[in-house]
Amino acid sequence: MTAQNLASVRQKLLRWYDRHNRDLPWRRTRDPYAISLAEAMLQQTQVKTVLPYYEKFLRAFPTVSALDRAPLEKVLRAWSGLGYYRRAENLKKSARQIVRDHAGKLPQEFAALRRLAGVGDYTAGALMSIAFGRRYPAVDGNVRRVLGRLMAIDNETQLQNRARQLVSRSRPGDFNQALMELGATLCAPSAPQCERCPLRADCAASIHGSAKQRTTRHDRIAFKSVVWPLAIVRQGGKILLRRRAHNGLLARLWELPGGEIVETEKPLKLLREELRELAPAPKRRRAIGEIRHSITNRRIRAPIYVFDFPARTKLRLPSTQWRWIDERKIQGQAISSMTAKAVKLLDHHEESLL
Repeated sequence: MTAQNLASVRQKLLRWYDRHNRDLPWRRTRDPYAISLAEAMLQQTQVKTVLPYYEKFLRAFPTVSALDRAPLEKVLRAWSGLGYYRRAENLKKSARQIVRDHAGKLPQEFAALRRLAGVGDYTAGALMSIAFGRRYPAVDGNVRRVLGRLMAIDNETQLQNRARQLVSRSRPGDFNQALMELGATLCAPSAPQCERCPLRADCAASIHGSAKQRTTRHDRIAFKSVVWPLAIVRQGGKILLRRRAHNGLLARLWELPGGEIVETEKPLKLLREELRELAPAPKRRRAIGEIRHSITNRRIRAPIYVFDFPARTKLRLPSTQWRWIDERKIQGQAISSMTAKAVKLLDHHEESLL
């Protein structure tokens, strides 16, 4: 594209954005911390999922200093249900770095932002442009797809170079958000709405009729189907949870006992093995249905079984990483999304029996 064509694309895209951008809470603030929170939540997560969490989290931790002072357990509790929990841990770590090294304010240099926990090139570019009005590109999956189609580029280095050339000098934050908005609303992976796109006349994929065939590695995630049974162990109005390890998938979260099974393994065999250290071992159980869930590259089918113990039965917990939680308070804990779904299924099941 010539300089003249680049200027035309910028003008068309910003005009479209001014007319059609979604009214989102993080677009109504100039607070760098609030913007950085949105960017962390939006990583690999759709806007509609983030919306109910964003303002609640911001009320709980209104400043970097408040986030730094808060116990990690409280941060994870506020994040519970949003998924990709490593982001919450990284937010907590970056708050410590900002308080310690930058007097509680987000640094305004790209290199300094990149040194914060969980901040990559995309997030640093987004913060430099949106929060600080600096001319930096912000290339996420949506932007990568839009530019790949617009300029017929597959090479990552070329795409990054073009993104740097294209970003607006006068409105870099709005321009980057406009590219993201276009990718999220019109330039979708499998069903692009080319007839409504402001860049249709400039787009190589639209001109050559190949928009539906052009996807990126980001759009082609290979999912694995797994079975992951869960056990709801109850006694005296409480449910038994265990805490995951401090690293790895769903680190530090509380969850129902269970796990991914191999193809030939039976769900109940795995659950009895998970609960074998209880005394006595559970024998009676009932199936109440199943839930569906996705974690990273897994499509999960989770059959749910309830094990009820009489109040007089004394149970021995395997370790301090197991805990009884009041059924009425469980949704307020730092629990995994699958556990939250399973408890809701139990509530619906029991309501249906009334």
